[in-house]
Order: sequence, then structure tokens, then C-alpha cells
Amino acid sequence: MTTTTVRSERLCDLRRQLHRYPEPAWREFHTTSLIVEALEEHSPDALSVGSEALETEERLGVPAPEPLRDWHDRARRNGAREDVLERTAGGQTGVVATVECGDGPTVGVRVDIDGLRMEEPIAGTHRPAAEGFRSEHGGYMHACAHDANTTMGIGLLGSIRESDFDGTLKVFFQPASEIESGGKPMSKTAHLDDVEYLVVVNTGMGYASGEVVAGVDEMYAIERLRAEFTGESSHAAKTPNAGRNAIQAMATATENLYGVPRHADGATRVNVGTVEAGSATNVIAERAVLEADIRGETSAILDFVRDRTERVFEGAAHIHDCDVELETIGQAPSADSDGALIDTFYDALETHPAVTSPIRREPFGTGEDAAWFMNAVSDAGGQSTHVIVGTDLASGHHTPTFGIDEQSLTAGVQALIAGIEAIESSP
Repeated sequence: MTTTTVRSERLCDLRRQLHRYPEPAWREFHTTSLIVEALEEHSPDALSVGSEALETEERLGVPAPEPLRDWHDRARRNGAREDVLERTAGGQTGVVATVECGDGPTVGVRVDIDGLRMEEPIAGTHRPAAEGFRSEHGGYMHACAHDANTTMGIGLLGSIRESDFDGTLKVFFQPASEIESGGKPMSKTAHLDDVEYLVVVNTGMGYASGEVVAGVDEMYAIERLRAEFTGESSHAAKTPNAGRNAIQAMATATENLYGVPRHADGATRVNVGTVEAGSATNVIAERAVLEADIRGETSAILDFVRDRTERVFEGAAHIHDCDVELETIGQAPSADSDGALIDTFYDALETHPAVTSPIRREPFGTGEDAAWFMNAVSDAGGQSTHVIVGTDLASGHHTPTFGIDEQSLTAGVQALIAGIEAIESSP
């Protein structure tokens, strides 16, 4: 086992810099610029940015041109590099970085880079607020440790040449993970064609600092849907009979979605996350939009849920004499980690000083669009695993006071290097 130098202070500074500038899906312009700057310090053998890193036509849930321009301009004002802004224009964000360390296998590592729509506290005991690295983008924050995942990806690439790894390392800095829209377009590129082993990295997820899970299973298939109901406006008091109420259709659909039957072969999940409708109390709404999240323990179960969901939307529209347009804005298949690669990783973690509590295998119980990467590698005859680096949390994922133990960044990089070294030396 190699003792690799991991610069803890540099990792902490980098994570805090990323934390200050969270950007939502397909708008990670400044984030991509920060990643490129940090990677160039380590002289990667290849660096693919923006459209070079993904299949543009495979993207889902891309915002309209105006909000894309607004975030693009904001990134410029915050100091994003002009050459990176040119390469990411139109929401083509993300990076693939390659380091060649010998003639051994090609190992891919996937991390995610996008932030969440959530307001971060401005005061109190919340560490980013108290220590000056709170989000500078009002209404958005890194509340799911993607800043930590990105930091570990950069730290891993910067340290791998000091290790005993004999092979090629590719780190995929994937955009649009929170809406399950970035995994497919990045996994469809030729960058993944020669990857024999894939490691997906997440941080936290209820595991404490010092714990590292060598592989997770039960990654649910997931689909994010946008339903737009269209009716006809009218005066709510004078001519209520002349209107066709899109809010009623949306409300009927929302209520009935939670009645979609469960499935005997595995778990299902349904949730309506956002709704938008109406203009005034005395106007029958002619338009209403909801966004929903459906999941199944397998892709086949998700197909069942989606079929029932479509019927709910169509039925609600019919009852209230409205039209409905349904759009998929994000999706991912189900996936499981490969047992052989889990064992290889676990054996390396079991004796590593940075890991106080190695865990072989755990259920994940939620969705992840990294499943596109995992299935592509497995289908080509390779192996993949989804690793979770534990960290003590200030509060749970997707909460305003979310925060990590920054010492876990160094431990995570060291654990990943150990696992990758073990891949190269395994039979």
C-alpha cells in the first residue's frame, strides 16, 4: 500500500470555493471553470470540457435560453474563465479528465457537480455562514455534498501519480445529477468505451466519518416528469361555467398520484415536488404545471409506475375538460454494484489507516443517474461499484443546514486511491 500525500488544506479550500458558487443543472458554468483551473494545476494528459465531455442531444431538462444566459453572465461576473464559458455555452457543462500512469487497466471515477434550489442560512451556527463560505447565489446551495464529491475527484486526480497505480484514470465530473439528466449524455460518449472498472463516489448518506461503504445495491430506477395542464380562463364569479380549471385538473392528479398501486416485486416511490398555477383569486386558471418524481426498485417496476402515472394525468385532464402535456425531464435506470469489485475495494479499505470502519455492502434505496455509467461499463464486460465516503453531517441531505466534516475529504481521497491500487493489482 502506498502512502500518498493528500494536501488536506488545499482540499478544504477547494471545497469551500465550490460551496460558495452552487449552480443548478446545466448551469454549472462557474463550477466547470473552477474544476478546469484546479485540474490544470496537476497537468492531466487530456481534458475534455463541455460538448467534448457529453452527447449534447441526449440531455434532458435543459433550461430555456434566457435563464441559461443569466447564469452564464453571472459566472462571468464571478470570475469564470472566458475560454471555459465559450466551451460550455448553451448549458454544455461538465469535464472529463484523464491521467495516464502506465499500461494497466483504465479506471473511471464519476463525481457530480451541481447544486440544489435551497436557501442557505445567513447566520447562526451554520459553519459556512459562520466561517465565510456561505453560498453567494441566493436560493441555491450545495446541500447534497456534490462540492465534496467534486473536490475528492480533483484530489484523486492530483494524487494518483504518486501512488503505485499502473494504468489510466479518468475522472468524470458530471453535471445535472440532481435532476437525473447528466448521467446519460456523459455515459454515451466515447470516453467510457475503454473504462474497464468504474467507481461512483458519493459522500455522507447517513454514514459517519471514518466509515466507507465499498459498494451499494438497490439503486432505484427513476423518472422525473413535468405535466402541464391547459384549460380556459374565465371570471370565477360572473361566468364560472365558461372556464376550464387547470388547477382542478392539477390538484386531482396530485391527489391521485399518491394512490398509484404498490408492486409485489419491489418498492415504488411517487412524489409531487413542485406546482405552479394561477394568476388571481377571481380568475379560473387556464394553466397549471406540476413536476413529479417516480421510482421503482427495478426498471421494470418503474415502467409499471409510469404507466399508472400517465393514466392518472390523462384521467385528471379528462375529468376537468383540460388538456395535458407530459414531458420527461430526467431519468435513470436501476443498477447494482458488482460483487467482485466490491470485494476488491473492501479488502483494500479493511487495512487502510484512513478508514476506521469499512463496510462491505449496503442497500442504497434511492435513485442515482450514475446508473447509466454503471450499466454501460457492466454491459461492456467491465465492473462497477458505487462507493460512499462517510462524513459526520450537521443535518441531513437536502436540508438548509447541511454540512460535512471536512476531514473526510482527505480520508476519502486516500481510500479511493487504495481501492484503485487494489483494482490494478487484483487477478
